[in-house]
Amino acid sequence: MHQSSHSVKRRSSLAWRVIAPSSLLLLVLVALFVWLGHHHLTQQLEQSRQGHHERQQREIRLAMQRSADNLRQLAGLTANAPDLGNALAQNDDEGLRTVLAAQWPSLQLEAGVDGVFVFDRRGQQRGQSGMGAPDMELPIRGWVDDLLTREVPIKTLRCTTSCQQYAAVPILVEGDSIGMVMLSRSLADVTREAKEVSGSEVALMVTGQVESDANDPSRYLPGWNGHLVAITNREPTLSLLEQASLATPIYQLADTPFSMEYAGRHLELSAVYMEDDADWRSTSYFLLVSDITTQTAAIQRATNTLLALGVAGWLAAELLLLAILLGPMARLRRVAALLPALSDGQFQRVRAHLPQTTPRRSNEIDILESATRTLTDQLERLESSVHDHSDQLAERIEELASERDFVNSLLDTAQVFIVVQTAAGRIQRVNEYTRSRLGLCDRDLEGRHFYDIFDSTAHTPQGDHTHREAPTGQLTSHQQEEKTLHTQDKRYATVAWYHAPLTSSHQKQVARISVGLDITERKAAEERLTWLAEHDPLTELYNRRYFQDAVQHALLCQSEGAIVLLDLNQFKEVNELSGHPVGDQLLREVADTLFLNLGQRGTIARLGGDEFALLLEGVNSEQAISVADYINQLLSRIGFQAAGRKHHISASMGIALFPAHGQTSADLLASADMAMYKAKESSHQDWYLLSQAENAKDELQDRVYWVEQLHNALEHEQFELMAQPIVRLKDHDIKHYEVLIRMRQPDGSLIAPQHFIPVAEQSGLVVALDRWVIKHSLQALGKLQEHGVSLAVNLSGQSLHDLGLKQYLTDELRSSGADPHHLILEVTETAAITDFSTARNVLQTFRDLGCRTALDDFGIGFSSFHYLGQLPVDYIKIDGSFIRSLLINPDSHTIVKAIADIAKGFGKQTIAEFVDQAALSPILEEYGINYGQGFYLGKPIPLTQLLKG
Repeated sequence: MHQSSHSVKRRSSLAWRVIAPSSLLLLVLVALFVWLGHHHLTQQLEQSRQGHHERQQREIRLAMQRSADNLRQLAGLTANAPDLGNALAQNDDEGLRTVLAAQWPSLQLEAGVDGVFVFDRRGQQRGQSGMGAPDMELPIRGWVDDLLTREVPIKTLRCTTSCQQYAAVPILVEGDSIGMVMLSRSLADVTREAKEVSGSEVALMVTGQVESDANDPSRYLPGWNGHLVAITNREPTLSLLEQASLATPIYQLADTPFSMEYAGRHLELSAVYMEDDADWRSTSYFLLVSDITTQTAAIQRATNTLLALGVAGWLAAELLLLAILLGPMARLRRVAALLPALSDGQFQRVRAHLPQTTPRRSNEIDILESATRTLTDQLERLESSVHDHSDQLAERIEELASERDFVNSLLDTAQVFIVVQTAAGRIQRVNEYTRSRLGLCDRDLEGRHFYDIFDSTAHTPQGDHTHREAPTGQLTSHQQEEKTLHTQDKRYATVAWYHAPLTSSHQKQVARISVGLDITERKAAEERLTWLAEHDPLTELYNRRYFQDAVQHALLCQSEGAIVLLDLNQFKEVNELSGHPVGDQLLREVADTLFLNLGQRGTIARLGGDEFALLLEGVNSEQAISVADYINQLLSRIGFQAAGRKHHISASMGIALFPAHGQTSADLLASADMAMYKAKESSHQDWYLLSQAENAKDELQDRVYWVEQLHNALEHEQFELMAQPIVRLKDHDIKHYEVLIRMRQPDGSLIAPQHFIPVAEQSGLVVALDRWVIKHSLQALGKLQEHGVSLAVNLSGQSLHDLGLKQYLTDELRSSGADPHHLILEVTETAAITDFSTARNVLQTFRDLGCRTALDDFGIGFSSFHYLGQLPVDYIKIDGSFIRSLLINPDSHTIVKAIADIAKGFGKQTIAEFVDQAALSPILEEYGINYGQGFYLGKPIPLTQLLKG
């Protein structure tokens, strides 16, 4: 048995534990050294080849530029040839051929020109030499016009089945351009120069929508969708390019060369994009193939050398380390083999195998052997002492066990937590109730710190609780505290602990006993009441009370920030159409969306109804606006559906900055509320930021004043209806009036509608105002209709959602006796397009009653052209901004005529608003506008005056 143990330890001795990791480390370092060397050489090659690739690109583009400049110079010399201009000016075709024939030999033989063409001012070809007719796709006419206009030579490159450079210059006679000379030349010379400069095989490829080469389909590369129009060393180069086209996209070659093995050689393929190619159907590239076999082989040889040196160094280091460790490790193994004998009491055997003296110049192993001898003597003395005390210890253990059983029997009768602790807070005993609630046995509890078990909020590492040990003065007095306990049923319970000192005659340190009562239900009730005082129960967001306190605290801290107050649009319609439970569900979804996305940015609260607020500290106006835009994006993505209806969610937001817009929470909320109503008034944005000059209190008082005035005017009939004539332009006949409303002041003066209509829309009184106008207009219409007069009444966008409007209109038509055909109900284009489906249904309802309909302020949004044919309207009223600018803005002519033509195409009549000058009437009549309305044609008069005749 000892032999087997010794053999196992020999195989896993310290020597091998040192040698094995060190060998592995050295191998890793050798591998890393070789890899770094190889990587460095490879990077050097890649950088060198990248630089070579960039030089190739510059040289090829320079060669292209020189070729194009040379061709332009030749074109200029040809255009200045004697008698060429005169022959073209005199339409002497024979003279042109003679001049070109004299120039052609030198152009063809010395300059490699493929063709010379002469065109007159109309772009007609008048003469040529060399290649046949020019490519039909060339924009000859455009070049001629450009040259005649700018007189600047044209240089271009076009690649299809071949690549041709073109140069065109004007033909000048006595300073006037009378035509154009165009020269064309292939890229053969550029290709040869590219091969000489790069030392590589060169190919010229055209990709894109070009005609294939019917004579040589083998030059087509399907991987790049390209045709090779020129290639050097054709057989090997073509095969290489076919493989490369399947391995890498062509656009990558223009930035980074591509390396590959072919026929046992390492080759590098790169591309030069020809930026001058003006043919939109194709893209052309110079392809360069370079042999880098020599460089690659050199890198591989250097890597092999590094690997050989590294392995040799590793072997030498291992041999040296092994030689150093063999002797000391043998002595260590001897001592290690003797240590197990101490546990068996073989003290004499251990002494016999150890040196009896210690050398004067001792090392660590000598010290270990001396310590082992000393340990042997001490263990021998301790063994005899242990035998003497073992019987006494057994008796004491039995007494302690009896005492513990007695105390446990007393503790287990109580249905409360009872814990006995040491002075250090270590658990000594617990009762049965405690064990059952924790689901732990005594073995799991004894010796652990009290707060590790009974305080779930503590995070101190186990075994180190010195910072929580109670001072001696506290252990000798009674204490109370509350702690959170994690029970067996995975719940958290709140326990009220009562601590009292516990002493005994045989203990020097003071211990304590702790009794705990479960008060979880009482604490839950208290927390619920506290939560309800600060939160909205529906959305679980903070309520108005908490939000106002948070705003006041921010002001007291003299911090800066913003309040964003948002009110959901059309929330009332959601409640009415889908029911209040659905509305509550929508509020919860909006609250969850705001909290999840903005809960970390600030304090979010529901103030009541469909109003939410966000407190942002440490932000400026731009950041507050950014948050408002982000809120709109969040709401638009909700996509709320209920009862088969899909509701689009949006909100109007008011932004107030603090302390600029208020020194108290009430002032800030009032400012934000005012800004929110301004956002509701706006038609182009969903938020509004108060400026420094705006005073929310004054505006709020002003709004309250006008609301009171509206209520008073509706109650006491203090409105005045005006009638403005709508004139038929072809004969100036008047059978049509628009009803306008004014508010009468106590002094008899009239107030224009722009002062009170916006407040009526904000306060919801505009629906009652619309009904008042309908009622009194129908009463007047009952008397005017016998003269063939029709009245037009404007309806607000809110009245389109008035579910009782149809019945009200029916009742008023019946009571007034008015003919519905003489009543024209107008809605604005903006209101119709905002809720197209509702507007179409309401307008159709009016027509079903026999009324006519009109679309007011048309043309502000041209998207409405799409809906024009679908809206059941009889009249289109063109917005006055276009009419007033007809005499000064040509664009207005186009817009007005387009609206008139479209309306006529849909069978609808048109009315021009704001006709305030005599010069406008003939223009409108010319465009086919049926009616006009404006101060030039007739100013508004009281409706009572119209009734008097």
